Amino acid sequence: MRWTLKPKPPQETVTALAKALNVEEFVATLLVQRGITTFEEAKAFFRPSLEHLHDPYLMKDMDKAIARIENAISANENILVFGDYDVDGTTAVSLVSSYLRSFYPNVATYIPDRYDEGYGVSFKGIDFAEDNDFTLIIALDCGIKSIDHVAYAKNKGIDFVICDHHRPGDTLPDAVAILDPKRDDCSYPYDELCGCGIGFKLIQALGANRNQTVTDLTEYLDLVAAAIAADIVPMTGENRVLAHFGLQVINSNPRPGIKAIIHQLKKQTLDITDVVFIIAPRINAAGRIKHGNHAVELLTEFDFEQAQQFASEIEAYNAERKDLDKYITKEALQQIIENDETERFTTVVYQEDWHKGVIGIVASRLIETYYRPTLVFTKSGDKYAASARSVKGFDVYNALESCAEHLEQFGGHMYAAGMTLKEENYELFKNAFENEVKQTIPPELLIPEITIDSEIDFNDITPKLIRILKQFEPFGPQNMTPVFLTKNVKDTGYGKPMGKEDEHIRLFVKQNHSAGVAAIGFNLGAKLEITSHQKTFQAVYCIDENEWNGSVTTQLRLKDIKA
Repeated sequence: MRWTLKPKPPQETVTALAKALNVEEFVATLLVQRGITTFEEAKAFFRPSLEHLHDPYLMKDMDKAIARIENAISANENILVFGDYDVDGTTAVSLVSSYLRSFYPNVATYIPDRYDEGYGVSFKGIDFAEDNDFTLIIALDCGIKSIDHVAYAKNKGIDFVICDHHRPGDTLPDAVAILDPKRDDCSYPYDELCGCGIGFKLIQALGANRNQTVTDLTEYLDLVAAAIAADIVPMTGENRVLAHFGLQVINSNPRPGIKAIIHQLKKQTLDITDVVFIIAPRINAAGRIKHGNHAVELLTEFDFEQAQQFASEIEAYNAERKDLDKYITKEALQQIIENDETERFTTVVYQEDWHKGVIGIVASRLIETYYRPTLVFTKSGDKYAASARSVKGFDVYNALESCAEHLEQFGGHMYAAGMTLKEENYELFKNAFENEVKQTIPPELLIPEITIDSEIDFNDITPKLIRILKQFEPFGPQNMTPVFLTKNVKDTGYGKPMGKEDEHIRLFVKQNHSAGVAAIGFNLGAKLEITSHQKTFQAVYCIDENEWNGSVTTQLRLKDIKA
């Protein structure tokens, strides 16, 4: 692990903020590192309000989108709500369709089949719309590059309203309206919304025509929070407000589908991490293993008993997904060793029977063992298809672009991408990709990095600090859980290994004359020796609260330790 201490922000800014908020300077430092420099910004950060959400009509084309949808409703047209099969797509489709159906019956949903149609707007979906007399398609979390598809639909008399958050190409589709804050000609104040977030802005604007305020629409925010968590968008601005209130809905009055997922878990209160690791994978499992329609059925079901039935089916898909991902990861690791590829700059593996729905997860798993850009291929029809994942700081999309001559098609972004190629080009591509990464990746990027917010002493960990840190939630990109460094740490002699294979450690640590505090280190079992015989060491950790038998105690979640 590389430990990197964040640069200290300007001292005068930190001092002024600490004074204005009446907090310690290292707390003010945490805030300035997150772009919060004034009392007003801190107030907005610590007290999210629905009033902080922007007027949806500030988004380019919102007026055109609303006019077309209202015309469709007036003329009794059939509306098809179309979205991708991942969490962002299925939650967005569930949100917009269930809102429209609350006052208009002629609404149906369409999720493309991952294996048959692939990602985004499909010709098959447009044919379905034509066959069933749909004259308006609302595309969510996709469509910004669907130039040919939108033209194909237009020839059939079908209009498109596109709600997307991906970066547009040089040419935009010929749609009635394109809602995408990443458009160069869109001056909307916040451009990091996810697809479901754009869907929420759409219903916010539709609601205004029905004398509904944002408060009237909060019941939909459980879906938005799930999408924000799953899509790993920045936890800033509107996303933070939507996630904050969405979590309140999840924990107080979630829709039956989400309630049914939580009901199976026997967990009382969920935070954003639970949404990422518990709710999102289950919604995703439907599209990975079976079909994304199952997720939409679950999320739009109003009868709790029926929702429980759907949830138990999705739980089975998720269990199958876990088994597949574990089994394929094991086979892939074996392949790397057998092919003597442990010392390469990249991981590129292929097996024809690997399940296409989990190869992206497997790529992420392989990075846990071999920290380097990773591609996992499987057979898809007569082609090879892959999911790519990257390491922090390295643009895998650019690397693929440099090898494009060997690829049939590819798409994605800096850290994740997908591609297909012909069988005969596999080895050529594999070598070209290895050479490209070898020549362009800085060596330090091949070592995992822990970014540290601040160095503190254990005496700084007070009940007041823990209360303040709780108000930093919900955490996510650009507002990650604060990571602290403390030096001259000693275990008091209670250190012991944990886990089936002693892969984790549990310590009780002190620093100088501080009170002792419990610490747990997942996957740090091999480092227990560093803490033995009261040797001093340095620790990098997050501060957690551990609830056990009704009592709450402070606990350090160790990320790494060094002698």
